[in-house]
This record gives sequence, C-alpha cells and structure tokens, in this order.
Amino acid sequence: MKCPPRPGRRLASLLGAFVAATLAVAGTAGAQPAPVQASTLGAQAAQSGRYFGTAVAAGKLGDGTYSALLDREFTAVTPENEMKWDATERSRGSFTFTAADRIVGHATARGQRVRGHTLVWHSQLPGWVGAITDATTLRSVVRNHITTELSHFKGKIYAWDVVNEAFADGGSGARRASVFQNVLGDGYIEDAFRTARSADPSAKLCYNDYNIENWSDAKTQAVYRMVRDFTSRGVPIDCVGFQSHFGSSGPPASFRTTLANFAALGVDVQITELDIAQAPATAYADTVKACGSVARCAGITVWGIRDSDSWRSGENPLLFDGAGNKKAAYGAVLTALGGTAATTRAATTPASAAALPARFSWSSSGALISPKPDATHNIAGIKDPSVVYYNGKYHVFASVASASGYNLVYLSFSDWSQAGSATHHYLDRTAIGSGYRAAPQVFYYAPQKLWYLVYQTGNASYSTNPDISNPNGWSAPRNFYSSMPDIIKQNIGSGYWVDMWVICDSANCYLFSSDDNGHLYRSQTTVGQFPNGFTNTVIAAQDSDKYALFEASNVYKVQGSNQYLLLVEAIGSDGRRYFRSWTFGSLAGSWSPLAASESNPFARASNVSFPSGAWTKDISHGEMIRAGYDQTLTIPACKLQYLYQGLNPNASGDYNSLPWRLGLLTQTNSTC
Repeated sequence: MKCPPRPGRRLASLLGAFVAATLAVAGTAGAQPAPVQASTLGAQAAQSGRYFGTAVAAGKLGDGTYSALLDREFTAVTPENEMKWDATERSRGSFTFTAADRIVGHATARGQRVRGHTLVWHSQLPGWVGAITDATTLRSVVRNHITTELSHFKGKIYAWDVVNEAFADGGSGARRASVFQNVLGDGYIEDAFRTARSADPSAKLCYNDYNIENWSDAKTQAVYRMVRDFTSRGVPIDCVGFQSHFGSSGPPASFRTTLANFAALGVDVQITELDIAQAPATAYADTVKACGSVARCAGITVWGIRDSDSWRSGENPLLFDGAGNKKAAYGAVLTALGGTAATTRAATTPASAAALPARFSWSSSGALISPKPDATHNIAGIKDPSVVYYNGKYHVFASVASASGYNLVYLSFSDWSQAGSATHHYLDRTAIGSGYRAAPQVFYYAPQKLWYLVYQTGNASYSTNPDISNPNGWSAPRNFYSSMPDIIKQNIGSGYWVDMWVICDSANCYLFSSDDNGHLYRSQTTVGQFPNGFTNTVIAAQDSDKYALFEASNVYKVQGSNQYLLLVEAIGSDGRRYFRSWTFGSLAGSWSPLAASESNPFARASNVSFPSGAWTKDISHGEMIRAGYDQTLTIPACKLQYLYQGLNPNASGDYNSLPWRLGLLTQTNSTC
C-alpha cells in the first residue's frame, strides 16, 4: 500500500459541506511524565486519568453563569434529581426522561461523562412503590424500572449509582428499613446489580452512601463486608461511592485508609457528592489528596456548582460563591490536583480562546530534518512527523519513505538548532518490526501511564512504551480494529485508508482516519476501554471534491477553552498541498469553518514567508507543537507552531521516492 501520486493540477476546490454525525481508566513501570498543569479543575484532574464533576439541575442550564462554569470547569455530571424514581416513573410503567435527557444531551455534546443517579433508593420514591407488599410484584417492578432506565440511556452513562443509602445510620451496621428491605430482604441489592449488568454491560455499577468515610464506623464496616462478599462471589459491582457531605473539619483522618481498603477489594472508589460546610480550603485540599493517593479513586464530584445551588446553601459549602466567583477552596483544589498558584491565577482570565484568528500568517524555517540513510536504510524522504516536548527534549517520530516502502524513525533533541544533527533510530529494528508502517502519532495516555504510538499498517495500529526516550521499548504492533470498518469499505472507492489520529476527552477516545476520497471517519470508545472497543464508525465529514478533504487530519483541544481545532490536508488547484481548518465545541459537535479555503487557508505557501528561501511550495502532513503531551492533545491558543513536511518545488517522479524534508512554521499574527 502506498500513498497515491500528487496530481499536477485540478479544478478550483469547492468549500466542503461538512456533515456532523451524532455520537452516541493498570499502571506500567518506567519513566513517567509529571502531570501537565492545566487551568481548570476538570482538565487538571484529567492529567492523572480522573474526572472532576458536579451535580447538575436541568432547570438551571438556561442560567448563563451556571452553564459557563459547568462547561469550563467540569468533565463529569450527575443529574441531581432528574434520574430518580419519582422523576422517571411517577406512575407504574409510565416513564419520562425529558429532564434527564436534557442533562445527558448537554454533557454528551461537550464530552463530559455522566454518572447515573440513582436507581434504587428509599427516598424520592412514588407512593405506589412504597405501597407494594408482595415480594414477586415488587421484584418485578424493580427489575423493570432498572432495565427500562438503563436501556434508555445505554451507551451514554459512565457509571450508575445502582443502590443508594441501603444501610442504617448509627452503630448497628444494619440494613436500612425500606420497602425494598422489608419486602425483599437483603437479596434486593444483589438482584439490582445483576439486573443492571444485564441491561447495560458497559456501565460501571456503584453502591453509593453517606457516613461511610471513617474506617472504624459500624456503617462503613457493614458496607465493606457487603462489597467484599459481592466481589468474592462475582456479583457485578464495579465501584463504591462516598458521598462525603462533610462538616467544616473536613474528612476524617482515616479517609485515605477507607478508600484504599475498599479499592483493595478490586473496585473503583469515587467521591460522589462532595460539599464541606463553609468550604475551608484545607479541608477541600485534604479530600482531594486522599483521592489522589489511591490509584483506583476514579474521580470527584462536588454536589453543586455555586453556593446558591447547594442543598446546604446556608453553609456556603461549594467552590464558587453565589455569583459564580472562585473561592479560596477552588485554588486549594486546583493545587491539590497538581496545579500551582500561577495556574490558579491564570484561570481567572480565560480569554485565550479568542486568540484563534479568522486568518493566519506564518514564517517557515528552512529544512530542519533530512533523511539519514545508512547501509540498510536507503531513504528518499522523511515525512508525516509527530512531536511532543517532554523532559526538556523534543521527541519526533516520522515516516521514512523510499521506492521500496515505508517505516518509522525516532529522534530527539533539546533545541530546533540541533534537529538536523540528531541521531535517527530506525524502529524497524525494534519490536515494531519491518514492513509497512507509516504516519505516526505519539501521546502519553495518562490513565495507563503509557506512551502510545499510533500508525497505519493497512489497518489502524499502535505500540506502547513506558519510556518515550527508549526507542527499543516499543511493543509489537496491535490493531485497533479486527478489519476495516464496513462504512469505510463502502465509501473508500479507489482511495486508501490512511492517517489514523487518536484524541480523548474526559469520557471517550476518538479515532479519526481518512480515505483520500473526500471522507473523514470517526470511531469512539470509552476512556476506560481504550485502546479496545472502537465502534460506532461514522463519516464525520465529507466533501464532494475529494482533493478538498484529502488526508492527514489533525484534531486538537485549544488550551483554556471548550474549543477543538480540526486541520485537514487538501490539494489546491495548483496541485500543491495545504491545510484547511475548522473549530467545534466538542469532539462530537458541529464543525464551523475557520480558515478553510484556498484563498483563506490555515497554512499554505501563500500565507507563509520563507526568510531562509522558499524551499517548498507544499505545506503538507505534520503536527502542532502541543502545550502538553497527553491524550487530550492540547495546544496553545496563540503563538502556534507546526512541524510539517515540505518538498523541493522542482522534485517529481514516484510519490514514495520524493525528497520530503521537515520544517517548522511559527505563527506571525498571534494576538498574545
């Protein structure tokens, strides 16, 4: 398989008519990057593979301040009341999900996880349920309620609070008296979990309760015994939720011990409803640090956004005051998540998203990186670069091409002035092996503490490595798909399946690819399933002129905003390569043209100056210099740089034998 030849000329390209398609976290030893500092709670928590969420009320989504804080700061949501029994099945067999759907839709469009809350709870229960006295009837009613609700939201919920607050307060350690306990006995909890697993096998199933944070308390011990019993017998429980409604003194001294002991049973632990009276900064920081000290603490949810939104509003227990201003506890939480005081201050002025201009101009270096053939590698071109800056060095992966085919190369250096002299490590000498490997993409997948190298082999393939600086540490290739997805087979025509690209938000990972036939494809899986489970392959975008939407798609998160940037390589009317660009609000959202035409390109020879001489007229396959190196692919909002492949304008002949070189673009019209 090889890339097709570049045509000499074609008709003027048509602007693409984009079709938005609807879309439905074990460590490894080795050198591990320090977390990237981010400017919001959710983005900072994501550096350790965790979410930071909040409870949401559907009726407040129309409040601009409320929604702006929700969308900026949080990567997970829990409907506060909209999924409870009295909201979804007020009369037997008659279900309504309108309010819950509004929350789920809002979250899904912004890449936020959703925690389902709650299926079986003694409170907020319609009177008709509480009046049931026959065990057979009640068991059937409970199973139907769980199955119907999980089926409605299947594929959209990260975790469900299957049973809520089933244990009594005080020192007895007994089950709470409720219609479920009184009529069905202890077995109702197990039955609820088994029913939920059957209804949605992919969602995490949680038991959720309050006053179980202190390890020595009888209630905590009773819940622990139940979870231990469930895990020993294969009852499907995946997580335990600690509501953590604390007084002003914050968490008990044994909170870390409690989290660690539950996690040792093989379940995740989650802080699900956090609020602290008067919001002391130290108490909030201690709570966050307790979660951070336990590898299986998956995330934290605060129970509301502003103090005025809290069920404990008189105690001002949240991170934002009633006007939406950050409180001292906000900075303490951000710092405890891994941020710094400087990061916290920067978060107060999030105007950087406006820095993406409607038009771009660039300055190009000369050719910085050229092939280094040796006795066994007769290389004509170096191309398709991927780059991260980590541990004081740029780490570059690229394709090396010749008439005999493609493979991969790795080099590293501290400064771009050293790029030309850097040693080339050919990855066909590693477990990646010989044969067709091309178009690499590299990133650090923080939830697994592993570097991923994504590339094409005729399929979408990847290798992993605990240490990016060790070229011999890469694993043998594995495939994301068992075979080419059917939708690609049906639309690829005479094109080629090329240029795989992975990017993740807080809930899902997305795999983009091109077909040299005017289509951009997208598949998805959850953060927890990655790298497995890529399904729901759709045409994310298409153009009737295949050269206008050709290949080499890049997708990035714009730092300090809820904005994503898409770049796609096109072939212009002069036969030269260039990039078009679009922005959108989420990886599953609608795409809007930014600089998307030949006359207003993202990067084309026409908007690039060449102080060292115009060594290329092609601005082809490359990658942004990122602000970090993890799976979110976050780039700065201004002062952009782009490592690309260029070509001597007089070169011609077999495409695979063309003398591609790598150069660096630097944005010259940045406003910051």
